[in-house]
Amino acid sequence: MSLHRHVCNSSKLSKIPWKYKKFAIAQGQKSLTDYLHATRCIPYAFADQISKNSNTALINLITKLTSFSPPHYPHNLNKFLRYNPINEFEFFFESIGIHPSKFPSLFPQNKFFFSEDGTLLDAACVLSEFGFPWDKLGVLYVESGCVFNWGASELKGRLCGFKKYGFCNMQVVGICLAFPFVFDGQKGVEVEALFCDLRLLFGKFGLAGCVEEKGNGVDDWVGVCRKIRLFYELNGGKNIGEFIGGNNGVGVGVIVEHGEEELVQAIEYFCRFGAKKEDVARLIVNGPELLELELKTGMVNVMKLLKHFGISSNGVDIVRRDSAHVLGTVKMCNLPNVMRALGLHEWFFEKIKDGNHSLLVSFVASNPNVVRDKGYLDFLKTIQVSRTPTHNMSKLNFLHAIGFGENALTMNIFSYMHGTSDELQRRFDCLLHLGIEFSKVCKMITIHPKILSQNPESLEQKINFLCQEMGHSLENLVTFPSFLCFDLENRIKPRHRFHSWIMEKGLSSKRYSIASMVATSNRNFVARAFKIHPAAPKHWFEQFYL
Repeated sequence: MSLHRHVCNSSKLSKIPWKYKKFAIAQGQKSLTDYLHATRCIPYAFADQISKNSNTALINLITKLTSFSPPHYPHNLNKFLRYNPINEFEFFFESIGIHPSKFPSLFPQNKFFFSEDGTLLDAACVLSEFGFPWDKLGVLYVESGCVFNWGASELKGRLCGFKKYGFCNMQVVGICLAFPFVFDGQKGVEVEALFCDLRLLFGKFGLAGCVEEKGNGVDDWVGVCRKIRLFYELNGGKNIGEFIGGNNGVGVGVIVEHGEEELVQAIEYFCRFGAKKEDVARLIVNGPELLELELKTGMVNVMKLLKHFGISSNGVDIVRRDSAHVLGTVKMCNLPNVMRALGLHEWFFEKIKDGNHSLLVSFVASNPNVVRDKGYLDFLKTIQVSRTPTHNMSKLNFLHAIGFGENALTMNIFSYMHGTSDELQRRFDCLLHLGIEFSKVCKMITIHPKILSQNPESLEQKINFLCQEMGHSLENLVTFPSFLCFDLENRIKPRHRFHSWIMEKGLSSKRYSIASMVATSNRNFVARAFKIHPAAPKHWFEQFYL
């Protein structure tokens, strides 16, 4: 960690003039190193690592000094350390890369000094001497803390055992930081299989040579192994060597040529089509061309894409008739939800998996210039000059994010959207959580956009009453989403109970639809009750009407 970063994060040092802050921190590091080495007998190299990688703890220490005087500061700090012993674990945990917010659950109970813990510092020293970056040891502590309970000889023996598979120190470091469970003695079979697969991948399939060509440092191996773990987890931990190394080394190229964040984004993107994790892993490993697509900013025309993917003419007619809200141009980042809004997400993924990823790649390549709707572009200009352009754009982006395209219907629905984008998202998610399919929620919004003006608690209460008390299925909401906009206590419950009373008394055998029961005006509702029985309206007003 650079000294500049320390200074930038030293807002707590308000009583120290700015021009002295760099000096204060540098001297603080030196005094802390000397204290840990000379007073606490910690080897100098490790004392230096602790002091240089514990920014927050160091600043907290400096702020405990009652005053700051440049000539006397080093002496005052040394004197403070001499008479006010520090919690060494606080500095240690931060130095190995653990955020201070996690300290309470990690601190050894009733311990203040390393000397009170027989193995912690020794284990860290063994790992550091083996080649583990000091500031990454926190990964092992958090995910496989048992390592720090081992004696030095036991830990050295385990690391040497890993090298017997044919790996060098840097490769072992990369593997251990990416797969901390290798230290778990209860996963012997799983660990054995992993090391055998990695030996195959590094050797036979040439991954080690590719890494060495690009750079053979510890960080390079840590990065490579972390990328391997992405596919290891997606594929259920099975045959990762053949999985990545097969297909003429295409997967090896994916690991070497692309960054971890890039792979994570691609994995998350294709998982949004509702595909199995192993199918997504196979798609990316065998289709590196997909990683070249502009999945965030690229745009496509939905109807052209569907036709390119082979949707039938009847399917085209159905989309135009029932799903006009998805038509027009959409951003690639919203494409998974566009397909979910159509109910075609699984169909879409089936089309591109098993080596057919070129179908999507070729479409994007053959349609580089997407023509956007002029009316929609004019609508964007109107939003930009509105009184609250940021608020309005966030609401519009919400609609696009759930699968609505750039079209006239989306513009019309936008005018009924009330609330912030976060509020709209919570209401939308609430409907999904209650069991309504994604495509059907979108359809409900096109029929009655104001359903997203209801708060989640109200939505949940009304849907629970519909299903549990009224005995209807969620399908009724798809055809009559307006139900969600009527008052539960003053409209829905009284009318339902009145109709239940009529049925119980045998006054009528007709079962009215939800719309007929709830949406009918008060005047027509009373008139209908009178036709059922002349005394019914009186009972309605006396017992049910609020």
